[in-house]
Amino acid sequence: MNSRYTGVAIAFHWLIALGIVINVTLPWLWPHLTDDRVRPAIDLHKSVGITILGLATMRLLWRLTHRPPPMPTTYQKWEIGAAHMTHWLLYALIFAMPLTGWIMDSAYKDAATHPMFLFGLFEWPRIGTVLSLPPATRDAVHDGFGTSHVYLAYLLYTLVAFHIGGALKHEWIDRHRELSRMMPVWRRH
Repeated sequence: MNSRYTGVAIAFHWLIALGIVINVTLPWLWPHLTDDRVRPAIDLHKSVGITILGLATMRLLWRLTHRPPPMPTTYQKWEIGAAHMTHWLLYALIFAMPLTGWIMDSAYKDAATHPMFLFGLFEWPRIGTVLSLPPATRDAVHDGFGTSHVYLAYLLYTLVAFHIGGALKHEWIDRHRELSRMMPVWRRH
């Protein structure tokens, strides 16, 4: 029985992981950027977030139509349960983060006059129903979803730490060679 994920699943995993690393790093850099560099960094953050949303959609469709390899039989039941819960929560967050950001951006008070361009290539639409809300409601939506976006980011940090910690525990302490299940073939030993 194959214990490795498919090449497509591996590619989605690492592309989404790279996007997450970029997007959790950018907000920490904003306070240290000059004024003329902040807006491009925010625009990059939005573009990467929308890309993560697209990749996550494709990844979930792939996952629903392709069974992952079985967990090693040596895992404890609680480890399997924790892994499944962490994975599904991560899936929820890789959808919730870009969606809350997109709603927040659509509710931005100047959204109608400041278009958002996906990687500077073409205009990415705002959510029309949010954009057309009365100003006071739009401000409340912006603030509420902005706060949610921040709290979800902290939950994401926690889950990513658990995910990486679990993989490293299985790799280095349990010696299950867990990382080889999700590494590209060219990186395997």
